[in-house]
Amino acid sequence: MKTIGLIIGGSTLNIDILTEAEEFIRTYYKETNKTEDQLKQRLNEIQREIQENGHYYHTYDELDYGAKVAWRNSNHCIGRLFWENLQVIDQRQLTTEKAIYAALLEHIEYATNKGRIRPTITIFHQQTKHHSVRIWNHQLIRYAGYETDDGIIGDPDSLAFTKACQDLGWEGKHTPFDVLPLVIQIDDHSPKWFDIPSELILEVPIRHPELEWFEDLGLKWYGVPIISSMRLEIGGITYSAAPFNGWYMGTEIGARNLADESRYNMLPKISDLMGLNKRSNTSLWKDRALLELNTAVLHSYKEDGVSIVDHHTAAKQFKRFEENEVDAGRTPTGNWVWLIPPLSPATTHIFHKPYKNEIKKPNYFYQPAPFTK
Repeated sequence: MKTIGLIIGGSTLNIDILTEAEEFIRTYYKETNKTEDQLKQRLNEIQREIQENGHYYHTYDELDYGAKVAWRNSNHCIGRLFWENLQVIDQRQLTTEKAIYAALLEHIEYATNKGRIRPTITIFHQQTKHHSVRIWNHQLIRYAGYETDDGIIGDPDSLAFTKACQDLGWEGKHTPFDVLPLVIQIDDHSPKWFDIPSELILEVPIRHPELEWFEDLGLKWYGVPIISSMRLEIGGITYSAAPFNGWYMGTEIGARNLADESRYNMLPKISDLMGLNKRSNTSLWKDRALLELNTAVLHSYKEDGVSIVDHHTAAKQFKRFEENEVDAGRTPTGNWVWLIPPLSPATTHIFHKPYKNEIKKPNYFYQPAPFTK
């Protein structure tokens, strides 16, 4: 979108930001039942800020509301029923890598909550012409991937970022489940990496309620998925560092992370241990192995008291979200390809229903990885 600048009293007024700011503020004041006088006063304040600085700053209440509505508007997410429960942590005042690192550790500890996971977002300084904060990690906690002569060790999806960490001086142990460091960059300064203390990382060993040999596979996964590579956009303002989390839907681990051929690719090994016939697709060996892997994931998280949801329950929760949106006079939006679970999608109502993939703001958006530039 092209930005139009108007000269008013010697200053440039960014009409692009002003338009989005006004749309956001009007929606916020309407949904929170504020008065017309309060709305006009706030819009005047924002216009003055944009005229003087080229941008404006959200109040904490605006930030809190915007981050929650961004979750409500996230068409990829099946877990939006709980959007109003998002815990919003304001860390916009932090200006050093060490301070941001400490805040990320606080996020991990708070969100983990000994397994009773709390949906949380930590928001750092907004992006301006002169200032930016980036977290290089896709997720705050993720496993490394190493290319070796004998194949890939660890998570193939992490190969590029692992190499970037190694170029910065980090050395992993070359095990299948090495937790990557946090990499933080401020402005155009050199990025800095920091290890996450092991005591803050909740991991779940994967075992099966009936298949005793499953534990011998040595599989595990971390408890909290904290996305840190996306930007949060609220009312024309971009927060390029705003890590957020909910809790896992079991299929994210059991039908993707541990199952995909391009990830840990565990289905062939599980199938062999189950004694299944892999010579023919008609034996449905992948499906049977996939089911047991997902059973193991859900069983393990539940036994260890770590929040997780199965895809059937998640679909029912999403139906309630849809109903709530209609009751509030809003039309539910969604990306059908992302909303259907990767295991037995036709058993959920989502599979049989069309969704309008309309992008509403506030929202979370992808941004290029800094280490691939």
